[in-house]
Amino acid sequence: MKKIAFQLIIVVLVTTMISCKNKKESPIVYKTESLIIEQITPSVFKHKSYLQTDSFGKVGCNGMIYISNNEALVFDTPTNDTVSKELIRWIEKEKKARLSGVVVNHFHDDCLGGLHAFHQQSIPSYANNLTITLAKKDSVTVPLHGFDNRLELSLGSNNVITQFFGEGHTKDNTVSYIENEKVLFGGCLIKSLTAGKGYLGDANVATWSATVQKVKTTFPEIKKVIPGHGKVGDTALLDYTIKMFQE
Repeated sequence: MKKIAFQLIIVVLVTTMISCKNKKESPIVYKTESLIIEQITPSVFKHKSYLQTDSFGKVGCNGMIYISNNEALVFDTPTNDTVSKELIRWIEKEKKARLSGVVVNHFHDDCLGGLHAFHQQSIPSYANNLTITLAKKDSVTVPLHGFDNRLELSLGSNNVITQFFGEGHTKDNTVSYIENEKVLFGGCLIKSLTAGKGYLGDANVATWSATVQKVKTTFPEIKKVIPGHGKVGDTALLDYTIKMFQE
């Protein structure tokens, strides 16, 4: 009897460990060499494409997709037009959704490198006015519609807030928050757990922590956080980023 009881305990422990592991991992719903899409909630997905850099090699770059009422919003494009077309096809053919817009987090290539592909299909794009100014200076594809500080977009009755809280990774970086899903797309302003400081060429390190603290205070009900690079987490990513740039 003792042997059977011991075996049952082992089975329960292993099952619990597997269950916990599965809860932590987001299911991959689409994968090619150039694009990976993970499901975060029934309506929210993370898309990941790749950027070849001089300093950090091949870097995985995250964006977000929100689908509701057969409409979709994309937050940050894949890193080039070819992969953006792949993402658009997946949304339209696999999810049967119409793309209502794309929101750009800041002016770097990992946010708007594939923007031209969206414009080719007459999909409107949105960004902080400062992002538009910086994109023009870089002679890259420029978002079509600008805003100052705060933008609200709706899919049906569901609201998405994109807001500028201050400088950090760049002087123009924003975040986007899906209210009913309690999901934050932090972009490169937010670091994944165990990440380093990354590229600081356009950063304001002195204000970075204060900017993230404002995000945390403004959206106290956040459940999921998608960083610009690395794994999805929760508000621990905000705390990790705040601490990193306080040091």
